[in-house]
Amino acid sequence: MATQIHRQILTLSTGSGIQQSMKSVDEHILRATKEIIVKFIEMGRLSPSNVHESFKDVYKTVNDTVKKNLDMPQDASSGSTKS
Repeated sequence: MATQIHRQILTLSTGSGIQQSMKSVDEHILRATKEIIVKFIEMGRLSPSNVHESFKDVYKTVNDTVKKNLDMPQDASSGSTKS
């Protein structure tokens, strides 16, 4: 069942306009999204039949969070963000 879910997610991700030649960050975002969706399915919080509805929302949330944090410069000495 997990393999079928992974195939369904891969089909969904490539079929939803995400380009084949993604940047490294985008690949990590996609992988993280797929792992979250699989965990939700394994925990019973998401049905495989609802993957299409949820994938875009989870992807957008992960993408927005990662991109927002990439834009925030870090102070190398303290690890805190500059304002």
